[in-house]
Amino acid sequence: MPVQQARARSRQQKILTAAASVFAKRGYQDAGMDEIAQVSGTSKGGVYFHFPGKDAVLLALLDQTSALLRRKVEKAIAAENDPVARAEAALHVLLRTLSKHRSLARIFAIEALGAGGRLNQRVLQIQDEFAELIQEQLDDAIASGAIPPIDTRIAAQAWIGIFHHVIMRWLMAKDRGGTGPDLDETYETIRIMLFRSVGATPFPLPAILSKPLEAPKTPRKGDRDDHAVGIRTRLRRHPL
Repeated sequence: MPVQQARARSRQQKILTAAASVFAKRGYQDAGMDEIAQVSGTSKGGVYFHFPGKDAVLLALLDQTSALLRRKVEKAIAAENDPVARAEAALHVLLRTLSKHRSLARIFAIEALGAGGRLNQRVLQIQDEFAELIQEQLDDAIASGAIPPIDTRIAAQAWIGIFHHVIMRWLMAKDRGGTGPDLDETYETIRIMLFRSVGATPFPLPAILSKPLEAPKTPRKGDRDDHAVGIRTRLRRHPL
């Protein structure tokens, strides 16, 4: 990559990183290009050279966040053979990644949807793209007999909708200084509820996300903990 092009990409990334911070702090409506330029260490003209307006900055952040999530989801899905396990891997990656990137989660779940117009449409499009990934795994689960026949398109959209609502309420609680559970701590409840909604029966995983992962013990013959051990192994093999 030419040096000039590399510098331009580096400068653009600094602007996006600064914008994520400003949007999370001020909200999209109250954020200004002047502050984004100041935080990024770039002139206002330099910001406008890369992005014609504030909506273009937010669109770029949405695309970047979506690409990050999709790479992680596809990697987790590819590591699994069982279709139900693939669907579980996808939803777990989405939740854990957004819990680690609160400013990006806020942009994705609150700011862009409240901005209206093409920003709102882009969020809905991204949600549909992830719903399609979930739907593919549910279709495979039906084909393998793991779950009964259902409308997988509606089910996948419902899963994404629930995730969006949970993330939005978590962010709003944090804004108010609330002391509710972190996203990781909600995972088991969400997981059990979603899988039961499509006829799957996941084995409960107490505190799997709130405690450090330990080396799996060899289960005794007939021990019903096989599934829990398998999940711990997958999470350790593919850390987020």
